[in-house]
Amino acid sequence: MSSEKGSTQESSRDSTKDVKEQAPEIRSVDEHSSSGGVDLAWKFLDQHREADANDVVDLAAMRRRIDFRIVPLMFLCYTLQFLDKVILNYANVMGLQTDLGMGGNDFSNVATFLFVGLLCFEIPNIWFLQAVPAAKWLGLNVILWGTATACGAAATNYQTLLVSRIFLGIFEATIAPSLMLISSQWYTKSESAPRFSFWYLGLGLGQILGGLVSFGFQHMSPDTRLAGWRTMFLTLGLVTVIVGSAVIIFLPDTPMQAKFLTDNEKVALLKHVSVNQTGVENRKFRGKEILEALMDPQVYLLLLAVVLLSVSSGVVTTYSATLIRGLGYDSKKAALMNTPSGVVSIFFTLLVGWGIRFQSHRWAWIIACIVPAVIGGALMSFLDSKQNPNGVLAGIYLVNAVVAPLAIFYNWTVANIAGPTKRAFAAAIISGSFSLGNIIGPQTFQDRDKPHYRPAKLAVMGTQAGCALVTFTLFLYYVWQNKKRNNRADKENEDAFMSPEVWARMTDKENKGFRYSY
Repeated sequence: MSSEKGSTQESSRDSTKDVKEQAPEIRSVDEHSSSGGVDLAWKFLDQHREADANDVVDLAAMRRRIDFRIVPLMFLCYTLQFLDKVILNYANVMGLQTDLGMGGNDFSNVATFLFVGLLCFEIPNIWFLQAVPAAKWLGLNVILWGTATACGAAATNYQTLLVSRIFLGIFEATIAPSLMLISSQWYTKSESAPRFSFWYLGLGLGQILGGLVSFGFQHMSPDTRLAGWRTMFLTLGLVTVIVGSAVIIFLPDTPMQAKFLTDNEKVALLKHVSVNQTGVENRKFRGKEILEALMDPQVYLLLLAVVLLSVSSGVVTTYSATLIRGLGYDSKKAALMNTPSGVVSIFFTLLVGWGIRFQSHRWAWIIACIVPAVIGGALMSFLDSKQNPNGVLAGIYLVNAVVAPLAIFYNWTVANIAGPTKRAFAAAIISGSFSLGNIIGPQTFQDRDKPHYRPAKLAVMGTQAGCALVTFTLFLYYVWQNKKRNNRADKENEDAFMSPEVWARMTDKENKGFRYSY
């Protein structure tokens, strides 16, 4: 795994090599096109052999420019996708069920079927991510899910609200796979981990903003034409449409199309990220890569780990405000009391982002976050909410530590799975497994179990312990796979960037020089 350390040394070493001097070593693209083709990044490099590489490129400075250009947009998208989902949580304590005549398990079903829509569209999303630039596809879907959120304000009964939330899930299906693929285009494996954590902070911010937004809209006059929760849906939907439009306009499809970079900078950047050996963009769909993914044990271990992790995420997303209100708070205070959950999410997300950047060991940081989540589940389950409401509240907050590992699993997916079709498929599968966990989570809350919902709280503990076990198994699998491959001293040598093998459409199984990160 490469590192960001010594960026100034990187700049002088990597950017002063003359592309023209290396040109004789470049083999023809046709040699690899016939055997499976090469990434579009290689074609760009091949067409820009005469780039003026004598100019020094400061990689650290260029990386900061890229950060300020693309990471804030990804951060806003992830904030809004969570906020547009979690406002249902707050609308529940703002009178939504009463206004729409909902009862029984109707609310749980609305929460569940959002993720059913999301899960069902993950597979078609694979084709779109191969056929359409990820940035454009992301922007279009942000606009569409913002529209679906706004349409929720017009719901008149359980059925119409259910339809709007299903469409919200369909359009949100692309968020995680798109952000995973976009992040991997611009950064090396070690650089991408903290960037994943940064845009993933949108989830914690969404939790905080959700409580504050709900608190604000609950102060609307009861005589207004639209109820507070309806106005909240409409406002956030319009904000989302604006952000989606900004993504289409300002987020480049690939580094090769970034107008804010010179050709020389693009060459230096592509050389820098070549150590990933996962490519940048390749539009050709290869069915055999899907078959390879279906036979790859790491895909199933990642899938199982994320499902187990996401059961608790479904609880947090849908029922945290309801659980807090059950401690004796009114609806306004319940909304405010849920904002510290976002602070806990942000703290652990920053912690693991920093930890992976400097210490690696993704598996250990995942387990380090699961431990406090299990403790939180125990506090929720075994303390009496009447005798010790503060202890139960602390448990609700601690469960949010489980939010951070999802960013690590996303980063693991694009770092350890190569091949354009296989990686798109794996990103969709892992994102879909998150949806599956969120389908299971709300269904652990059954009407017969209220007000304490003990089975749901116990499910949090059990699934987190299972996730820790699967994560450790995945770590052992990667160690075993790396030992099976012969060590290559030059496997992360950036000087090899002009070799078409680096950009060939090879999967991690086909490329024997590939090494798994853990």
